[in-house]
Amino acid sequence: MSELPPPAPESAASSAAGAADQTHFGFQTVAERDKARKVAEVFHSVASRYDVMNDLMSVGLHRAWKAFTVGRANIRPGMKVLDIAGGTGDLAKAFAKKVGPTGEVWLTDINDSMLRVGRDRLTDQGILNPVAVCDAEKLPFPDRYFDRVSVAFGLRNMTHKDRALAEMKRVLKPGGKLLVLEFSQVAKPLKPAYDWYSFKILPWLGAKVAGDEASYRYLAESIRMHPDQDTLAGMLEQAGLSRVQYFNLSAGVVALHEGVRL
Repeated sequence: MSELPPPAPESAASSAAGAADQTHFGFQTVAERDKARKVAEVFHSVASRYDVMNDLMSVGLHRAWKAFTVGRANIRPGMKVLDIAGGTGDLAKAFAKKVGPTGEVWLTDINDSMLRVGRDRLTDQGILNPVAVCDAEKLPFPDRYFDRVSVAFGLRNMTHKDRALAEMKRVLKPGGKLLVLEFSQVAKPLKPAYDWYSFKILPWLGAKVAGDEASYRYLAESIRMHPDQDTLAGMLEQAGLSRVQYFNLSAGVVALHEGVRL
């Protein structure tokens, strides 16, 4: 199993230049330079209970959403696949089975706590995917290298989503497909019930199961701050992807966006 080193920190000049820039961290406004650290703290805190919480808070539906994504990826033997923000390795595991011994699946995440959980899980199951700690906004891979790139429940945590999407497009081969699975905007009739669940039940579950109410309150807030389905589709097109489409899953609780590099 190979690992790439973490990306080098930004230069002092670029850091100073961005000092006045601000972004959102849930409903808070924070300096851009601080967001990655704050997101990292969330995932360091929840890594050990991440999968249990996914099953509880989605009532197991996250497995169906990921299975749909794997089906839409249409992976064939020998393909090269990059799973960004892959965390505990659900998609990487499924992709590895599809590409077979002649293929290549990279499991990557900016958070080393999450990545360790995924790496150890895959290793225990005899799946020796290459693993790398890396920043989706500065991917350490060559141009036009991968047949498929996926990111599941990670894009909303990225500070510069446009830069990350441009990087994903850069590393795709012509004809390659990007798949973005992410929480989205639920159908309007369900919004009151969904808001109640998000801001009452999720933080309570976080406190009881993961011992961390604040991280799951951030989860609910970050979903509300994420671009809606049509806005995100436009962002994929702006990144240079074609044949962009999306599929609403569970009445828009989650959406899968696709785009192809021509």
